[in-house]
Amino acid sequence: MFSKEEVVETFEMIHLSGLNIRTVTLGINLLDCIDKDFDNLKTNIYSKITTVAEKLLEEAESVEHKYGIPIVTKRISVTPIALLLESTIVDLPQEEAETRAIGLAQTLSKATEKIGVDYAGGYSAIVQKGWTSGDIALINSIPKALSSTESVCSCVNIAETRSGINVDAALKMGEIIKKTAELTSDRNGIGCGKLGVYANAPPDTPFMPGAYHGVGEAEATVNVGISGPGVIRVIVEQSEDLDFRALAEKIKRASFKITRVGELIGREVAKRLKVKFGIVDLSVAPTPAKGESIAGIIEAMGIDYCGAPGSTAALALLTDAVKKGGSMATSSVGGMSGAFIPVSEDSGMVKAAQVGALSIEKLEAMTSVCSVGLDMVAIPGDTSAETIAAIILDEMAIGVVNNKPLGVRIIPVPGKKAGDKVEFGGLLGSSVVMPVSPYGSSRFVKRGGQFPSPINSLTG
Repeated sequence: MFSKEEVVETFEMIHLSGLNIRTVTLGINLLDCIDKDFDNLKTNIYSKITTVAEKLLEEAESVEHKYGIPIVTKRISVTPIALLLESTIVDLPQEEAETRAIGLAQTLSKATEKIGVDYAGGYSAIVQKGWTSGDIALINSIPKALSSTESVCSCVNIAETRSGINVDAALKMGEIIKKTAELTSDRNGIGCGKLGVYANAPPDTPFMPGAYHGVGEAEATVNVGISGPGVIRVIVEQSEDLDFRALAEKIKRASFKITRVGELIGREVAKRLKVKFGIVDLSVAPTPAKGESIAGIIEAMGIDYCGAPGSTAALALLTDAVKKGGSMATSSVGGMSGAFIPVSEDSGMVKAAQVGALSIEKLEAMTSVCSVGLDMVAIPGDTSAETIAAIILDEMAIGVVNNKPLGVRIIPVPGKKAGDKVEFGGLLGSSVVMPVSPYGSSRFVKRGGQFPSPINSLTG
């Protein structure tokens, strides 16, 4: 039985503090769709997605209404599309192979539109040690694929703790990010908002753009991403007299309750769809809405602006407490599971950047204690591909050495310079263009090759 206090507290979390489920994501295996005939491949993919996910939106909305808990987005993720390309591009010229890859992106888009969900993840390649013909065709096609579709998201994993870092892939992704921004220049380069470069990318994360349905996953699984920054901010604001140990305990208890809500929703949706329940991603994710800010939590701990001295320590305490509380609430932890700090999606981060308290270098330091990495960071449009590649390598190194998932979702906004304001819209929010170091790294990134795996990977 629940006490009256717990009932009231849950009501307040939902209706006064903005508790919601950020996403319910249905992962779908597409390996059985492989066919050498390209038209058959597209037909198989479309048919599989629209059949397995046919009732995802309907059932998610039904569960949402039953429990009175908002589900912000409903999404799908699929087997990395690069794997499906291999058999259908044998002996084809590169240009034609890339055209076929774009065709699969458009098939994903049509299927997503048919079932009525928000995004499709899995236009992806896993290349931490090298690439195949399918990988390179897909990677080269990313700019056109993302600029010609609305719902398709792409992630490329270029680093793993046990494999090291593919430096050639980092340089290639610097070029791809530049081209993607250019092809969506009429929308402030927003194509890059659907593209992430990762180290240790989890095969079950429900969050875009890093979501894909990894090899080793079940035929179909429901993965849930929780939210709750508003809930935790209120707790911190009401705890000014507490020391850090006591504050961490309160955050941990709140995280436990938030995660239980997430698991309840996920299991219910999975049961209705007759598929397996996968994981709860314990990440606390902000939105541009008032009160839904990770920066706001950090500042409520006693820091003037996020990015000021102490911000990394505050984020470390928050992330650790969230993980401890969440892991006690579910036996199915997965995904990124940390605190997300996407600049444009967090109004507090944007304000901190505007006043000069938050820099890319400070963000990089903060990513050492969270899980998402440099996320939704707008930079000047004339930033070179080599500099972008070097920024990517810095984040990959942090992820590999610390054996944790990290990503880079960076937007070189065409025609914009440091200090300019830029609007992306919706959940992607708005931002200020952040300055990048004027000093180059071209000779460094052009060495190419492979960063060896770190010594701490030699376990077991």
